[in-house]
Amino acid sequence: MNLKFTGLNIDVTDALKSYATAKLERITRHVDNVISITMTLSVEKVNKKAEIDLHLSGKDLHVEATDPDMYAAIDGLMDKLDRAVLKHKEKKQQVRATPSGQIDVPAVEAE
Repeated sequence: MNLKFTGLNIDVTDALKSYATAKLERITRHVDNVISITMTLSVEKVNKKAEIDLHLSGKDLHVEATDPDMYAAIDGLMDKLDRAVLKHKEKKQQVRATPSGQIDVPAVEAE
């Protein structure tokens, strides 16, 4: 898994990196097929913005969160990303028990 941090108008400190990495462990518990993660932290006047691009096999997820505090923005981002990953995981699971066009009829024994 590639993990890349980018800062726009902000220096990404080791404390921010370790905090975000610790929060990402919760996400990686739900999916194993993470190819790369790109996290962008930016400052826009008063608000701090955290964005993440999660590249899974077969799907790319983009989530962003804004808050006056950078750590709170990262927390909100991870909550949103967790919901998006779980939603993707549920959609990925097979819905039908039998293939389409086939009817599952139990066999009746003759007495």
